[in-house]
Amino acid sequence: MTLRTATAVIDLHALSNNYRLIQSLSPDAKVLAVLKANGYGHGLERIANALPDADAFGVARLDEALALRSAGIEKPIVLLEGFFAKEDIETLALNNLETIVHNEQQLDAIMNAELTKPLKVWLKIDTGMHRLGINPEQLPYFYRALSQSNNVEKPIVLMSHLASADEKNNAATPKQMALFDELTANFRLEKSLANSAGVLLWPQSHYQWIRPGLLLYGVSPLPSDIKVAGIAPVMTLQSSLISVREITAGEAVGYSGAWISEKNTTIGVVAIGYGDGYPRHAPNGTPVMINGRRVPLIGRVSMDMISVDLGQQSQDQVGDIATLWGKGLAVEEVAAFATTIPYELLCNITRRVHIQLAN
Repeated sequence: MTLRTATAVIDLHALSNNYRLIQSLSPDAKVLAVLKANGYGHGLERIANALPDADAFGVARLDEALALRSAGIEKPIVLLEGFFAKEDIETLALNNLETIVHNEQQLDAIMNAELTKPLKVWLKIDTGMHRLGINPEQLPYFYRALSQSNNVEKPIVLMSHLASADEKNNAATPKQMALFDELTANFRLEKSLANSAGVLLWPQSHYQWIRPGLLLYGVSPLPSDIKVAGIAPVMTLQSSLISVREITAGEAVGYSGAWISEKNTTIGVVAIGYGDGYPRHAPNGTPVMINGRRVPLIGRVSMDMISVDLGQQSQDQVGDIATLWGKGLAVEEVAAFATTIPYELLCNITRRVHIQLAN
C-alpha cells in the first residue's frame, strides 16, 4: 500500500495547449504571460521554462523577476506593479528588467537616476479601474518626460487594465476601451489592455500585447454559465485516504461535532487540510473526487485532514487517491463552494505540498 500526502500534479502539456489556444484567439498579438504569485501556485521557474514561445513574462515583485533571471530566464520580464523604491532602479537596468510606471514618484525616480543603461517602460493609464495608473489628463506630460529622458528606452508601451472584463454585459468595459482608444489614438506605440477575460470576451481589446494569467493555467476567469472550450487544468491537487471507518446515524464528525450523520455510513479521512492550502471555510457538501465519483466534504476542515462521506455502499480503501481539484473537478467549482475565487485556492498552495510533474 502506497500512501500519497498532499501533492500538486502539474501538467505542462496542458499548459502548452492552453498557451496555443490563447495564441489562436489573438494571433496577431504578442503574449506577456503572467507568472506572479509563484506562477499562480504552479512554480515560477517551472512555468517560465515551460513557455518558450512567450514573448515576455509578467511578475508583481522585483524578487520574482530576479528569481527568473537566476534560473537562466533571458526573456523580457515586466514588473506589473513597477518598482517600489528608487534604489531598485539600477537593479532593474542591470538585469534587463522592464517596469510599469503608474505614478509621479516612479517617474521622478527614473528622471533623476544615474543609469548605466536605459530602462524599458510600460506607461499605465487609469481608464476606470481606479487602482494603479496615471490620470488620463496626465498622459501628455508623462509621455513627454519619458520620451525625452536618456534613462528610458524608446519606444515605450502604453497600457491599462480592465476592471470588469469577465462580465459580458457590463458597460464599463466598452467605456474603458473607448477611453483608451481616445487617449492613445495619436501615439504610434504598442498598446496592451486585455487580461484573460479580455482575451476571451473582448477581441477589440487585444492590441499588440495580451496579458493572460489565470487562463494559462486552465482555469476560466468567466462566470460558470459561460463555458470556455479547449482549456485544461494545469494543476490537479490530490492526496490519499488515510482512514476508512463506519459510523452510525446520530454520530458527529470532526471538531465541535459540526456534522452529524443522518444515517449509517462510511467516513473517509483525506490527508490534506488548511496547512496545505485547502480552504478552511469549505462547507459541508464541497465535492471531492474518489474512485471516479464525487463525495461530499463533511465537518470542519482541519490543519492536516478533511473528512468525506463515502456512503453506505463504499468500497473505498485506505491509500485510494482523492482529487481536491483539477482534472475531473474544476477548481472554479470548489472555489464557489468555499465562497472564494480560483486565484486564491491556487496561490494558497503551501510549501509542504509535494510537486509532481504529470507523465
